[in-house]
Amino acid sequence: MMANLFSSFDPSTNLGFSLNWTSTIIGLMILPPMFWLIPSRISYLWISVITTLNKEFKILIGSQGSKGSTLIFVSLFSFILFNNFLGLFPYIFTSTSHMTLTLTLALPLWVTFMVYGWLNNTIHMFAHLVPQGTPPVLMPFMVCIETISNVIRPGTLAVRLSANMIAGHLLMTLLGNTGSYLSVLAVNFLILVQILLLVLESAVSIIQSYVFAVLSTLYSSEVN
Repeated sequence: MMANLFSSFDPSTNLGFSLNWTSTIIGLMILPPMFWLIPSRISYLWISVITTLNKEFKILIGSQGSKGSTLIFVSLFSFILFNNFLGLFPYIFTSTSHMTLTLTLALPLWVTFMVYGWLNNTIHMFAHLVPQGTPPVLMPFMVCIETISNVIRPGTLAVRLSANMIAGHLLMTLLGNTGSYLSVLAVNFLILVQILLLVLESAVSIIQSYVFAVLSTLYSSEVN
């Protein structure tokens, strides 16, 4: 039972279709026409979202490191948001529910920040290991704690995104599998619950993509 349940998150077994990862590049075919067709209301809405995010990321990074670097995080937000929403459609593989994708996004970002920080701002990076006002007795312990918390950052980014995407989909799958054993009245109630869960998952898709992009922005601001 559990093996069949989790197989819906396995790209190699889901529907027996070996091209489930192509869902991650569908956006490359859908989104570009927005930039050369006559702007629609959706285009204006998306441009306003990007503009707002760009201003917010500039504030988080600071005036020194915001020379075009916000575009990276806006693109990251857009990519994750698109794949999160795509996974809400039936029979489409949710790529962001796999550590393969989330760790591929988080690890290179973290490694890049660390390499840049330690090569260009070495003293600043050492200062981050000991928070201001730490008693001398606790300094060795704080260095260990800060080092561990820094090392696990890409893992926490990846696990947070994949776990949140799996949790809602798993709950919807569990409830959906019970539909054939329920009465007509219970099925109607189940459909209502599934619609509410779908709305909740839509909100989670937006929130998790925003959290991933904001945390990546904060990590980059610490190395400047």
